[in-house]
Amino acid sequence: MAGSGTGRESKPGTTTTRRRLLAATGAATTVGLAGCLGGRDGAVPAPAVTDDRIEEDWRLVDETSGTILETEVGPITVRALEHTTIHEHVGMAEAIAETFEAEGSPVVFFATRVDLRPGVDRLPLGIGRDRVMSQVRTAADDAFRSQLRDAGLEDVERTGESTIEVETGHEATQYTYRGSFPLSTEIEAAGGTTQPVSGSVEMEGRVAVWHDGTDVLLAGGAYPVERITAAMDEALPERAPDADTLVENETLAADPTAFEEDVGALIVAVE
Repeated sequence: MAGSGTGRESKPGTTTTRRRLLAATGAATTVGLAGCLGGRDGAVPAPAVTDDRIEEDWRLVDETSGTILETEVGPITVRALEHTTIHEHVGMAEAIAETFEAEGSPVVFFATRVDLRPGVDRLPLGIGRDRVMSQVRTAADDAFRSQLRDAGLEDVERTGESTIEVETGHEATQYTYRGSFPLSTEIEAAGGTTQPVSGSVEMEGRVAVWHDGTDVLLAGGAYPVERITAAMDEALPERAPDADTLVENETLAADPTAFEEDVGALIVAVE
């Protein structure tokens, strides 16, 4: 099937080119990301996150909604619509900005709702739930790899696949990934000059895909698996005059399991 995206909109003041889940998928896989029993009219609702920490510790950095595909399937015109929200961890983003004078955060979370109109149950050619969900899992794997790279991760590899249960009781397929997040800064050197220091933080990402009876939902995120201060300390020269600067940042020195727990809790709370 061939088609092209139309009608995509983004909230003013946000960047829509980074960490975009669906941009990496082609027309055929976009169809695969659609709701199996669609019948809704009007705008696709934003995916909801019922865990309170999304309001307390995270901020919305990007939101898109619109038609991402319009194509012909036999005699039927198929439209795939999405609503995606992308969040970053506020404390981590502020710590990165203060320490490295960089924008963004290595701790990110996203949720996507995709609705196919008409629903797959009304399409010709024998397209059914099993085939659609197989396409969803493949598309989610490919797209999330691309999204992690767009977010700044390098050497992204899928490391596992499992099944989890989300809070609504639905079963989701979850993929895990590993990669690295490069960081760089400068320290004072002899003679009043500065010396660049570059390090790399080990990262993990995960994305879950499930069908809630109406739509397909995707939720995922990325987080460090080591303290950022420890990773940067390894890159610092032994006698750097301000070698302790990064260690003094509480967020960058935080136990990374806290970010892993946050992302995991948010994933299962999407509906």
